[in-house]
Amino acid sequence: MAEKYPMTPAGHAWMKSEVKRLKEVERPRNAKAIEIARGHGDLSENADYDAAKEEQGMIEAKIREYETKLALSHVIDPTDLSGDTVRFGATVTIEDIDSGDEQTYTIVGEHEADIKLGRISIGAPVARALIGKSVGDEVDVKTPKGVRNFEIVDVKWLPVEWIKPNVLHA
Repeated sequence: MAEKYPMTPAGHAWMKSEVKRLKEVERPRNAKAIEIARGHGDLSENADYDAAKEEQGMIEAKIREYETKLALSHVIDPTDLSGDTVRFGATVTIEDIDSGDEQTYTIVGEHEADIKLGRISIGAPVARALIGKSVGDEVDVKTPKGVRNFEIVDVKWLPVEWIKPNVLHA
């Protein structure tokens, strides 16, 4: 059975729009760049042509990757969920037991993750440690600085409205 890709409705919408942008904007722009580079003569020593062909490969690979993930996507709307057990889509507040510092993260699909916005991938060590745990539970997370101990303070089910900016290499 193929792997499913969990994503929020916002992440699914972003990925669909990104495939459309890649096909309708980036692919034609790249085809034009290849055409122009071909006009510069000998392809064996044409850096512009080589760069455009390399970019073409990256665009096509990204389209294939996103189309596969969309076909295998499992869209989960956090606002349809409830309870105090951490699952995909949860917005979780944790407290560092040693320092008392609190952090809040929303657990999202891998392409939606952005630590600056408090969004961590379902595959991140912190998220993996939190999944299945409930408010009041303590978790140990292996980090590059060693094992850190956290207590789950709160679990909320909020809409994920942020959509990643349109960039080719997201």
